Amino acid sequence: FFQSFLSTPLLRLKMSASIRRQSTLKTRNKDTSDGLRPQHRLGGGKGKGKGKGGRGAAGKSVSRSARAGLQFPVGRVARYMRKQNLAPRLAAGAPVYLAAVLEYLCAEILELAGNAARDNKRSRIIPRHLQLAVRNDEELNQLLGNVTIAAGGVLPNVHQVLLPKKSKKSK
Repeated sequence: FFQSFLSTPLLRLKMSASIRRQSTLKTRNKDTSDGLRPQHRLGGGKGKGKGKGGRGAAGKSVSRSARAGLQFPVGRVARYMRKQNLAPRLAAGAPVYLAAVLEYLCAEILELAGNAARDNKRSRIIPRHLQLAVRNDEELNQLLGNVTIAAGGVLPNVHQVLLPKKSKKSK
């Protein structure tokens, strides 16, 4: 009786549907670390996204600035150098070197300007502090000798001739 009962097509269809439903639920409820369905997990699959496919073992791209340990953008410096048509070809190390030099100069000027701001009991650097920093440093003054810093003012300086004469003490 049971075999004949199972052989009815309608019952077989209902049973196979319930078995399929249970099997899909089992695959979804697998104990995964992130609780996501396979198509929503990162990595491995085809298509776009932050997966590990496409580049092979290369992994994440690292900027040239990060490789060189710089804050200044090496790629942008390279682009500016190419646009300037300095030479028909550009070595890979040239923009790195130039970015490093520019970063050093900026750090030097900002440190001296920060000291000038602190001397004036200020917490912000203004153009006056930049002017004082550049003009009080011999090498920076030589480098930026022909540069005018807007709203920088001038160094405080009174010529010796203009000072009042010291009177001699009479005994």
